[in-house]
Amino acid sequence: MMTLQWRNWPSFWLSVGTARVLDMLLPPRCALCRAPVAEAHALCGDCWSDLPLLDGPACPASGLPLIGSPQAIAAYRSLPALMQRVPWHSLAATCFHDGSARHLVHRLKYLDDHAPAHLMARLMHQRLRATLPPEALAEALIVPVPLHRRRLWQRRFNQSALLAQRLSQLMNTPCLPDALLRTRPTPPQTGLSGSERRRNLRNAFSANPRHADALKGRVILLVDDVFTTGTTARACTHTLLKAGAAGVHVAVFALASQRRALHI
Repeated sequence: MMTLQWRNWPSFWLSVGTARVLDMLLPPRCALCRAPVAEAHALCGDCWSDLPLLDGPACPASGLPLIGSPQAIAAYRSLPALMQRVPWHSLAATCFHDGSARHLVHRLKYLDDHAPAHLMARLMHQRLRATLPPEALAEALIVPVPLHRRRLWQRRFNQSALLAQRLSQLMNTPCLPDALLRTRPTPPQTGLSGSERRRNLRNAFSANPRHADALKGRVILLVDDVFTTGTTARACTHTLLKAGAAGVHVAVFALASQRRALHI
């Protein structure tokens, strides 16, 4: 347990007192509906009950939950052929892109409200701890999916980079926000088919030459807000592997898929 030396006590009590005064003046509110809550960066009971969280074992290729016997799940997750379909080692999704999760993503991405990033990153961290071995988390280099500089100028922030930085603080592991570059502007992926998405992102990413040495031989944790068809994650993963990364784990907050499980 951390101990405070006597000379640090005044600043300690000042910070505690400041926090209590702020809580009295500005009580914590739900990240969505603004109802009073017990702690900051949390959801009220109603919004929490509408959050379609994912727990338990999941398919490492798609992130979908697995339903079956422990033996069947272990065999399914160890099939080499399964991972030949995707370039990443694993995909960890925190919830389905529905209900409160959809609203959190919308507030963060389009309403310029950064507060949901705290809660989203905390839930992502919990999911990662449940799906990845501790050594994988400890050794990972966190890299967000990038925005093109034109889109970044318009939006003024990259929501994936915000999540990556929050995760970096929670995991105490390094984050390289500009390890990947979006080399050309692309139209939004929303509404495009799978083939159109692939054409849209062809040669859209490159590894930042400034971080060439940092990427070589490292296990990368690629962070994004929503996983839809996997086209973006696939393009980014191929770029990182081409730059010399040892492997890539993908962490997303929401899985834009029908709320279903894989029965095996």
